Amino acid sequence: MSGIVCEQTFLFDARGVAKRFRHAAIFGALEALREGETMRFVNDHDPLPLLQQIGQRYRDQVRVQYVDHDAAHVVIDFSVHPAEQQRSEGGCGSNGGGCGCSGS
Repeated sequence: MSGIVCEQTFLFDARGVAKRFRHAAIFGALEALREGETMRFVNDHDPLPLLQQIGQRYRDQVRVQYVDHDAAHVVIDFSVHPAEQQRSEGGCGSNGGGCGCSGS
């Protein structure tokens, strides 16, 4: 439905995912989010390379906000907000991909 924005937060605890599958699982989870939804990401370290990949792939569509950050764990909220250009063109993501948001 057009115009409906969901405001829900879903937990993604990366500490329970095998390291070689983490990035694929995280991107899959981001792709499943709809506009206005948030994935609360928990990890045992600051995922700087992942954040760089997310920035390159989704630009300003996925917003990153640190909730907690210490030596033992990191908590980051990833929220989906389609970019203005993507709203007018329909769809989102890069190279024909998408986040699953309901931007159209």
